[in-house]
Amino acid sequence: MSWLDEVHWDANGLVPVISQEHDTGDVVMFAWMNREALKISAETMQAVYWSRSRNRLWHKGEESGHVQKIREIRVDCDEDVILLKIEQVGGIACHTGRHSCFFKKLDNHNWLVDQPVIKDPTEIYKHE
Repeated sequence: MSWLDEVHWDANGLVPVISQEHDTGDVVMFAWMNREALKISAETMQAVYWSRSRNRLWHKGEESGHVQKIREIRVDCDEDVILLKIEQVGGIACHTGRHSCFFKKLDNHNWLVDQPVIKDPTEIYKHE
């Protein structure tokens, strides 16, 4: 049996993935992988996800250059969530130009933005 067979994929053949910086412990992103994305990620040690909106494999950083170099791949005790410990190249994980996709926190029943934009997305994604 392959190590990929041990992952408990959902009904759509996907598994949720948390990306965490290996040196800071910051959770920078949440995404999905299918079997092929996880296999390629493990082979190349660069994060490849399944984009549900694009309906295709998505090599993190393919447009922005902000790739995620994988240091470690873990699976949780139920084998239905993947944790990637990564090095976030360029320090930007979010398409909004911020360090993390989790840049809003609940403060007194309001969502408060607590991370600055590091780089304007129009400078990152020239075609948008």
